[in-house]
Amino acid sequence: MPEASPRRLPLELLSTADMAEADRLAIAGGIASLDLMEAAGRAVAEAAHAMTRPGSRIAVVCGPGNNGGDGFVAARHLMDFGHDVGVACLAQWSRLTGDAAQMARRWKGPVHPLSSPLIEEADLIVDALFGAGLTRPLDGGAAALVARINATGKPVLAIDLPSGVDGDTGEARGPAITAHRAVTFFRLKPGHITGRTGASLADVEVADIGIPERVVDMLRPAGRLNAPDLWRGALPVPGRADHKYTRGHVVVVSGPATATGAARLAARGALRIGAGLVTLASQPDAVAVNAAHATAVMIAPFEGVDGFAALLTDERRNAVVVGPGAGVGPATIGLARAALASHAGVVLDADALTSLASDPDVLFRAARERPIGRRPVLTPHEGEFKRLFPDIATSGTRLERAAEAARRSHSVVVLKSAATVIAEPQSAEPGAVARVAVTADAPAWLATAGSGDVLAGFIAGLMAQGMPAFEAAAAGVYMHGAAARLFGPGLIAEDLPETLPRVLAGLYAMEAG
Repeated sequence: MPEASPRRLPLELLSTADMAEADRLAIAGGIASLDLMEAAGRAVAEAAHAMTRPGSRIAVVCGPGNNGGDGFVAARHLMDFGHDVGVACLAQWSRLTGDAAQMARRWKGPVHPLSSPLIEEADLIVDALFGAGLTRPLDGGAAALVARINATGKPVLAIDLPSGVDGDTGEARGPAITAHRAVTFFRLKPGHITGRTGASLADVEVADIGIPERVVDMLRPAGRLNAPDLWRGALPVPGRADHKYTRGHVVVVSGPATATGAARLAARGALRIGAGLVTLASQPDAVAVNAAHATAVMIAPFEGVDGFAALLTDERRNAVVVGPGAGVGPATIGLARAALASHAGVVLDADALTSLASDPDVLFRAARERPIGRRPVLTPHEGEFKRLFPDIATSGTRLERAAEAARRSHSVVVLKSAATVIAEPQSAEPGAVARVAVTADAPAWLATAGSGDVLAGFIAGLMAQGMPAFEAAAAGVYMHGAAARLFGPGLIAEDLPETLPRVLAGLYAMEAG
């Protein structure tokens, strides 16, 4: 099974401000800043060397700051490796300062004017212009240089992040380098995962440049990478003494007779991920349709909110999904409120979120009354998030938005996208720290009808087996993406539960190892 993090990447994500603080703390602890830059440039050179044939022509394009200093170091080492290396610098050498100026003086190779054909003739271009610390859109000569590099179509290795890309959001601030690989230092930035530009996480190397690991404990990471190391200790593994009644019972609310498929997808997901029993709670008109399609999933008829609430009085039914295909309106709000008032773990998805957006305080108040260990899980995509949290839908980074939504809603929030963010409030107090995880590189095959319904079932199935809500959400999102990667092109939602056993087998093997 392909892991999200086969190289065991560090879990912590550091904002650009925290990374600067990490550098400062390392230097204050006795590590020379020039030594950090030397180690960074050497790591870049090794990555560039691995991307090229012996004796390749490599253009290193340096900016005016420390990113450029890293580039000068990389150029020196690449020349030692036997490559034909040329440097071009966006800034006049007389304007370089600090460590970058010292490293520029150590470079003894050719320096080309920007007007030279160095970039066009190179086999590889090293982007050492600006990295993650950029604070404004590129313009003027810098923007023209970025356009020129992109126009070559040559492979580009970016130092830290592609120049022009915001390290905290991953979004281009304007003109931005299109990179094929990147080398970053000490820890990933949120922008390596959440952006729509630059390299895939599979093409990002995290280099150890000598910053002590203890520095992380002095910082407040922006979030963590959603990899098995984050939640594997809470993953339910069936034991020899287990039976279907010890593995939990998920209830999924069905829509009307004309809209039952979404609930069945969620139910199948919950069953495949290990719930011992799964029941489709069906209003009378949907019973026959669901019964005709369901085999291992049971059917329980109910009428109205009171009938649904009565189903949940059975304490063995310990997780519930409301929303997939349920319909938008007061009836679905009533079902969601009944679920939140029950003893069961709750996943609210799709139509439940859209319905509750008309009066989100109904959700927030009910969630606040639930114990911390039974926080509901909300699974909005961007549109549903905007309806529920209109005032924060475009403010801050995606990690910050999800964390604020979790704090405000007293819920675990799964903000779905190619880089799904999972956030859990640690406290309702203003400014309280939230746990935040980000899932990298969700495959494009997931952009298909019903895949979100399956995810809701995965999460509920894990909660039914006793996994805490945050860990269940993070694990469900991870396995959802892993199943899609395994299946590949042509995926439809029904394939996700059927591919999941291979994902689980890999995780259980990791646990046994």
